[in-house]
Amino acid sequence: MNTLTRYAVIGAGHGGRAMAAHLALMGFPVTLYNRTPENIAVIKARKGIELTSYEGGPHGFGLLALVTSDIGEALVGVDVIMVVVPSTAHVCIAEAAAPYLRDGQIVVLNPGRTGGALEFTRVLREQGCTADPTVAEAGTLIYASRADGPAQSRLFGMKHSVPIAALPATRNSQVLEALHAAYPQFIDGTSVLHTGLDNMGAIFHPALTLLNVARIESTGGEFEFYIDGVTPSVARVLETLDRERVTVAAALGIRARTAMEWLNMAYNATGETLYEAIQNQPGYDGIKAPRVLNHRYITEDVPMSLVPIAALGQAYGVAVQQIDSIIRLACTIHGTDYWRRGRTLDRLGIERLSVGEVMRHVMEGAG
Repeated sequence: MNTLTRYAVIGAGHGGRAMAAHLALMGFPVTLYNRTPENIAVIKARKGIELTSYEGGPHGFGLLALVTSDIGEALVGVDVIMVVVPSTAHVCIAEAAAPYLRDGQIVVLNPGRTGGALEFTRVLREQGCTADPTVAEAGTLIYASRADGPAQSRLFGMKHSVPIAALPATRNSQVLEALHAAYPQFIDGTSVLHTGLDNMGAIFHPALTLLNVARIESTGGEFEFYIDGVTPSVARVLETLDRERVTVAAALGIRARTAMEWLNMAYNATGETLYEAIQNQPGYDGIKAPRVLNHRYITEDVPMSLVPIAALGQAYGVAVQQIDSIIRLACTIHGTDYWRRGRTLDRLGIERLSVGEVMRHVMEGAG
């Protein structure tokens, strides 16, 4: 593919707006889809998004080729479909897109969280999709951004390096080649289990929100989430959760990046401890805490990130007591059984597979 690669961005939230505007500013034809017409009415009227940015970052008015709430219309003639919605909506997007996908299209989940590509492809199969698109997932969203008005987006930072992997991994090079002109930051993520188990949002978001629960409720989130919310003690809890995640990955033969390694890879942030590395990450400056507890940092990251990591640990003999404690705390606070709502192994289509069979499935598409 070349610089005229045609993109569809699915979702007009914080990340989707930033991505659509940035792609348009780089000269790519971009369609923006959002299922709720009211949320994109101003963008449609203006035919684009105004992007403001950090010093030296991309900025300006991104003129869009099409703004629509018709997913069939959105997918016509596009080469790459960038899904930028909460992972709790991946099933809905797969169900809606299944009749319109065609051979050769690339669908990228930004990000997949944990097990995103596995769940997405299972739903496409169940919906009777006869096309052969390539489903891939990024390890994290490349942008740190916020919607800054009805047709505006503010960019705080961009990650320097983001792993991406296709299902199966034999298609990784195809995906990287297609995206390179727009996103040279994407690197080979090996497999969707590697990207899913390197899911740092699973470690940072739920625990950090729950450990600041009183402050969020008393201030309405009026503090900087990472800079103020991560104290040395909170960072030690994050480190414990991170060790369990890395151990689950090791049980599958995967050498997962630690949180410290990920911060260095994504942002060039370093420190003697996780606390220091987070405090040394300038991209976190200005990012406020959630205003309420009914927020995707719990409602998304617990069922779509922590539950599948814990399920993999339980299936393959790894103690995940600390991760399970965060899941249980979230269940208590929200009065919700996130285990029942989450990505358990049956929803990923791998509940009967051994470790070797799972790895062959994600690497080669076998099984």
